[in-house]
Amino acid sequence: MRRAGLLSLALSVLVAVQLVAQSAPPPGQVAPAGQAPPVVTAAEVQAAINKLGSFEFGIRTEAARVVRRAPAEIAVRLLAAAARSHTDEYVRYRALTILSGFGGPVAAAVMTEVKTDVNDRLRTVAFAWFEHNPDPAVIPALLDSLKRETSEFVRPALTRAIAAHLADPRAREVLAPMVLRGEDFFRGSVIEALGEYGGSFALSDIVQVAQLEGPLQDDAITAIGRMGDQSKVNTLVALQRSARPELQPTIAASLCLLDRECAKTEDYLKQTIAFAAGNEGYQKLLRGAVHGLAMLSLRGKTDSWKALLDAGIAATSDASRSPIALGVGIVALRNPQLVLSAFELRADLDAATELLRDAFDMLEEDYEEERFYVAVRQAYWAAPAGSARRRTAEALIQKLEF
Repeated sequence: MRRAGLLSLALSVLVAVQLVAQSAPPPGQVAPAGQAPPVVTAAEVQAAINKLGSFEFGIRTEAARVVRRAPAEIAVRLLAAAARSHTDEYVRYRALTILSGFGGPVAAAVMTEVKTDVNDRLRTVAFAWFEHNPDPAVIPALLDSLKRETSEFVRPALTRAIAAHLADPRAREVLAPMVLRGEDFFRGSVIEALGEYGGSFALSDIVQVAQLEGPLQDDAITAIGRMGDQSKVNTLVALQRSARPELQPTIAASLCLLDRECAKTEDYLKQTIAFAAGNEGYQKLLRGAVHGLAMLSLRGKTDSWKALLDAGIAATSDASRSPIALGVGIVALRNPQLVLSAFELRADLDAATELLRDAFDMLEEDYEEERFYVAVRQAYWAAPAGSARRRTAEALIQKLEF
């Protein structure tokens, strides 16, 4: 009886250990808000927040991981306090960024408060938040901010926040004139945002920009394709006859978005990126091919997405790898699910995640990267133990160190 009892106990312990192993996060895993181990105390979270501004990359990275795995009832309160009043301005910024990943009414309240803060970084995060969390009640404040916001770092985020509210006539009224007037850098961000959010009311002005050779031509051609107006096919075909070689990939991709010769376009872009990446002196053409493939990837063209990843992994020099990695990173930040779906099918997962890490290092889009991290953590916990999706999410967590 004693031996049988011990055997039963051993089996029970083994089952318990297996269950814990299945439910526990992998090494270094940062659990989503509300699923964190209770052993992380408020004092530990506060100490970690204070290290978010460390000059040492390893220290601030580990500090962020501690904060992300903390229980929401502890982390949200302390992050909100730090974002509002920490003595280190960079810590305020990092605290606000991580707070955005927890979401909820406290985060929304803090974003509302800091959208007029003197810290440019905080205003950028706040406006990015309102882009992804549109609220009609905030439109007057956004429009008021546009009258005085001059920072080249902040204004694009503000523009996108307003564009996310295009259903409101006030947003359309203020953005429409900005396509043809103002500094090129700010006009470019307006045209890009209108293309992504379907600002067809400004299409005729965007066509004018597309027909003028200059720094905004690429943005305008991209926007035309994204808006999906079939009546502009002939406009793009006419441009195709005379445009510079480096602009041809964008025109071809835009025509594909208007349902014109997509199969030929994808094949052309694959050949172009392979040629430009393998031959020095074709950087502009390489960037054009990367942009074209990224456009189609974001529209769900899986062959284009695979071609972009393949080209980045195969690149043998920094000169070719870097622009491809940037394209991969931009796609990833806009569509994390696309990354998970593609990466889980790849035999070279480690190389793919390394390419993405290089992209994030170059982009330094902290707010968008935080959104990506949240999506990957959620995918990890939603996937069955041992599944390809969970292994892929874990690989991303480990490589990207969140």
